[in-house]
Amino acid sequence: MAVLGLSGCSSIRLTYANGATLAWWWIDGYVDFSGESVPRAKAAIDRWFDWHRSTQLPEYAALLAQAQPMVLEPITPQAMCRWNDHVRERLDPAIDRALVAAADLVPALGEAQWRHIERTFEKKNDEMRRDYLQPDRDDRLKASVKRAMERVEMLYGSVGEAQRKVVADGVAASPFDPEAWLAERQRRQKDVLQTLRRLAAERAGKDAIVAALRALVDRQERSPDPGYRSYQARLTDYNCAFAARIHNATTPAQKQAARERLKGWEEDLRALAAPTSS
Repeated sequence: MAVLGLSGCSSIRLTYANGATLAWWWIDGYVDFSGESVPRAKAAIDRWFDWHRSTQLPEYAALLAQAQPMVLEPITPQAMCRWNDHVRERLDPAIDRALVAAADLVPALGEAQWRHIERTFEKKNDEMRRDYLQPDRDDRLKASVKRAMERVEMLYGSVGEAQRKVVADGVAASPFDPEAWLAERQRRQKDVLQTLRRLAAERAGKDAIVAALRALVDRQERSPDPGYRSYQARLTDYNCAFAARIHNATTPAQKQAARERLKGWEEDLRALAAPTSS
């Protein structure tokens, strides 16, 4: 579903058509596979995309079809949260399939990979600090408003000054805490490395690896820290209300533009999922 963040329907088709290659570059950028792990990882990614294209893209297209009439109407924060939960549930099969595929690759990882992952985490954290933790609070707020505006305009098109104020005021009032997010992010990264090292040291079998990876994902989704879980719940509720407020502030023409954008994405996903003629 991340490809839906791209601007333009043709970008979705082009990106997904090259998805296996792009996924390989991204994953190898984190792990730095070596030796015989390289062709095995590439083959696993190819198999995942073959499965995903035929089984999951039609599901995502159906979800976008369901959203099209809804986007023309006002929405409540509760309905927005239900929709968010529905989308996340649709992503679960793809995540689990990836974990099963990854389990075959974990035993081949070693110290060189751990160090590479660690360095990549540090690099990504530096990027996060640059983008979200500007020392000047005004600069930080401006960057947050800019990101929010880009997302709004990606779906609804150009917005007016009154609507920009709705977005700016909502961002300013948000409970989003980038410091807390960074701390949780670092906890998750440590958890990833500890889990992978433990599995390698134990020479765990595939079933044990899959179970450990599933538990790891659960901890990524639901933090062991009760304070962070409470914060995350507050932020989720706020974001649902904020998204509903933005949507309800749009004009009928903007809602229609959003519907057309969703329909374009639906058509792209259906075209990608269609069997190719041999």
